[in-house]
Amino acid sequence: MKKLVKSPFTATLRSHHFTFTNNLELPLPNPSNPYLNSHSIPLPKWVSSFSPLPPPEWVQPINDLSDLVTTDYKKDLPTLPMGPTNPQPITQQHQLGTRLNQFLPKVLDQAPAQFCCLHTEEIRPDCETARKWHTGALGVLGMVEELLWVWKMMKENGIEPSLYTYNFLMNGLACSEFVESAERVFEVMEKGKIKPDIVTYNTMIKGYCKTGKVKKAMKRFQDMELRNVEPDKITYLTLIQACYSEEDYDCCLRLYHEMKEKGLDIPSHAYSLVISGLCKDGKSMEGNAVFENMTQSGCRPNMAIYTALIDAYAKNGNLDISMGLFQRMQSDGFEPDEITYGVIVNGLCKSGRLENALQWFEYCKTNNVSVNAVFYSSLIDGLGKAGRVDEAEKLFEEMVEKGCPRDSYCYNVLIDALAKSGKVDEALTLFKRMGDEGCDQTVHTYTILLSGLFKEHRNEDALKLWDMMIDKGITPTGASFRVLSTGLCLSGKVARACKILDELAPMGVVVETAFHDMINVLCKAGRIVEACKLADGVVERGREIPGKVRTIMINALRKAGNADLAMKLMHSKIGIGYDRLGSVKRRVKFRNLVEN
Repeated sequence: MKKLVKSPFTATLRSHHFTFTNNLELPLPNPSNPYLNSHSIPLPKWVSSFSPLPPPEWVQPINDLSDLVTTDYKKDLPTLPMGPTNPQPITQQHQLGTRLNQFLPKVLDQAPAQFCCLHTEEIRPDCETARKWHTGALGVLGMVEELLWVWKMMKENGIEPSLYTYNFLMNGLACSEFVESAERVFEVMEKGKIKPDIVTYNTMIKGYCKTGKVKKAMKRFQDMELRNVEPDKITYLTLIQACYSEEDYDCCLRLYHEMKEKGLDIPSHAYSLVISGLCKDGKSMEGNAVFENMTQSGCRPNMAIYTALIDAYAKNGNLDISMGLFQRMQSDGFEPDEITYGVIVNGLCKSGRLENALQWFEYCKTNNVSVNAVFYSSLIDGLGKAGRVDEAEKLFEEMVEKGCPRDSYCYNVLIDALAKSGKVDEALTLFKRMGDEGCDQTVHTYTILLSGLFKEHRNEDALKLWDMMIDKGITPTGASFRVLSTGLCLSGKVARACKILDELAPMGVVVETAFHDMINVLCKAGRIVEACKLADGVVERGREIPGKVRTIMINALRKAGNADLAMKLMHSKIGIGYDRLGSVKRRVKFRNLVEN
């Protein structure tokens, strides 16, 4: 075996090997945030989200070329994929940190298998910095196999891992979504001499959130208090982001209040998530309160926050507040974009102020504001609901001329307008055109047409359309069955509606209020006898308990204006009581309500 060069640190790859020389004593980077660089370097996902640690053969180098490195290491070195053939030794101590930080991520990102070897006993205590930089680069890049091999070599060479190297191992596992492996490392730290710190907890929480295990992340967050580890703003921001993705906006607000109570610096992104979540949840007042706290704390709101608040207030019918926020946004130096203008136009249409909406629409077109499908869909919907179907159709055709793509929502609002105005055949023609153009025909599209056909008493056409929807594999919703059952009940086909309801069960569709809705429809239409027959059938087949059906009947009769029958049912034993005929006990049926 050839004599090894007396070098403190050699990075050996399958096809590349380089030697760094010099004393490695230099100021260390801050170990408390090893994953700050992970936001600037893309993390390759080579591994499955829920797989265990890789097998040993993944991380063992195929060829150990360390014995080929001699004092003539500059001769016949292979060409780097991104650098010079003959690397120059580092001669100045202060250069080492910068050079390693620049070099390692580039090399490691392009080399398939790499590891670090320490060659001599006398220089082993002086290699701490290089080891940290190397493990840090591997952790940031998410190169788990190589990181684990380096970890193994450290153990075999008697090098004790530090908190810094533990954190980088955790970061590499978390970034590559080896969450179960990261949990095992975390448990080892809890039982060992080196205890997890805030960085370790943040890394573990980040790994849980990346894999959608938000409940586990919250549990780990609660454990921090028991371990006397104080969460920082990164902890809270990670959890707020995860809760926002899960649409748990109340949790976002709770975490925000905790940050405020602890006096932590709340970044603008956290404010944006909390305000946007509250606005999506329809809580515009709460969102505005957080917005005011944001401005009072000196944090400048951005365009997304203003747009979310304007949209929330507009949807709640508070257009005056929306317009006030719009003007405030402009005074703060923000120039409204097409999204903000689209929110304004949509809010005006929803509140019935169509003329104002059309004026804003024309203003956008004349001032070079990009007019997208949101503008057109909002106006078509507003015009259609106002009965101005011809104008809605003109705007629909204008979209093609302007090169604006029409989506399912745009088709649906026009089909709805045509169906409600009695133009069902035109709605069906547009439905066919929708399919020909490759636009997705959703269950909402079918529901709109079913409603239109039943209103025109075209029951058989409606049933054919329902069968077409089932044949295409579109799963019905509670709303679509409600439309179908209403139409069938009003046409005297209650048994057919019940049969279709039974057919939905194997498809996994359970309409919990189906019988409630059908009884309500029949009572409202004055078909009390049919409602009583349906109620008896529901009880006899064990679909509902008699007491619940009785309550449904009482409420349905009361809402339909039949207070006398409702009182009669309430003060009788119909539906829940029994009569005796000799030794036979029989339940008092609902039809006795109208027969006696």
